[in-house]
Amino acid sequence: MKNRKRGNDNRIDYGVILPVFLLCLIGLLALYVALTHDPRDPNIFRSMTMQGIWYALGALVVVIIIHLDAKLLWRITPFLYTIGLAVMLALLWFYDPTLAASTGSKNWFRVGPVTFQPSELMKIAYILMMAMIITQHNVRTKFHSVKTDVQLIGKMVLVTLPILILIMAQDDFGTMLVFLAIFAGMFLISGISWRIVVPTVVLAVVLGSSLILLVTTDFGRELLSTIGFKNYQFARIDSWIDPFHDPQGQSFQLAHALMAIGSGGMFGTGYNVSNVYVPVRESDMIFSVIGENFGFIGGAFLILLYFILIYRMIRVCFDMNNEFYTYIATGIIMMLLFHVFENIGANIGLLPLTGIPLPFVSQGGSSILGNMIGIGLILSMRYQTANKQEPPSLRRRRSV
Repeated sequence: MKNRKRGNDNRIDYGVILPVFLLCLIGLLALYVALTHDPRDPNIFRSMTMQGIWYALGALVVVIIIHLDAKLLWRITPFLYTIGLAVMLALLWFYDPTLAASTGSKNWFRVGPVTFQPSELMKIAYILMMAMIITQHNVRTKFHSVKTDVQLIGKMVLVTLPILILIMAQDDFGTMLVFLAIFAGMFLISGISWRIVVPTVVLAVVLGSSLILLVTTDFGRELLSTIGFKNYQFARIDSWIDPFHDPQGQSFQLAHALMAIGSGGMFGTGYNVSNVYVPVRESDMIFSVIGENFGFIGGAFLILLYFILIYRMIRVCFDMNNEFYTYIATGIIMMLLFHVFENIGANIGLLPLTGIPLPFVSQGGSSILGNMIGIGLILSMRYQTANKQEPPSLRRRRSV
């Protein structure tokens, strides 16, 4: 009995499960507040039930994925990537026109009352494909050189480029940034020489600074408009630069989010008390609910949970003696880290609004499912590794 309990403890990483569970619980509490004080009078029971169903479905997916070993993941990765591209391509014609009109992005399918965003699952397929490409290259390359590093970069770009083109066609700038963040993280740990990494990072900083300079000048905005930037994206930049320049118009959402968070003070106004209306509070602006109801203490606790989760995931990276697993974990960490950084940063005015949800907390089935798949992959690494290290007699005893 003691051996069985010790084996289960080794195989299941509760340090990952507990923060995710608490984040989901906070998400339900915050969603109820957001819906209760929404002047659009949404169906609270239906929305809460759907969120609960997505959490349950995500938990079921985690249980399934935890039993997938590295060999099976390796075999199915090309199929998942190809299917993901095909679904995203189909989205160009079969997107939901209602959501496209309200959000400015053609990135949603609708099946009856249920909407779904394929790019959330494509993030996982992309991470798996990138991990496979990097691992294959490093295994086949006996001696690393600038030439072999350039070849690896070319392979990574070829995997990434079709996705970025499809996302740009869907007018989804925020999601494109997530894929670029994943690419950056996996690029940095892929084994590429610092002689290439350093100039690339410098180039990225220069390009990012140039972009910020362009969006703050009339000439720059005209130039960016010719390559596909939309008016609503410029409006978000204006709101970021000065959240109170038009608090009843373009910057209404951010200005009111800041007022809501500010009104929470140190300890918050109390649960289910909302004195400031913030549009779309149930998804992109969910952090404003936490800041208003639970104050600085509540917001800090939420961020602490994310730090614990990321820390535990990094531990998995260091503990795994499997290169394929390491790259998968890196991609998932970058995906979650960028979501948290961008969403909370946008809610407190540090970053522009990009429509990126807060992992496990914001309303949205496709986001929850994609993040849960990522957690399932992390848990499967510990589970499968510990399972292989157990004596065969103990594995047989557990199966009886």
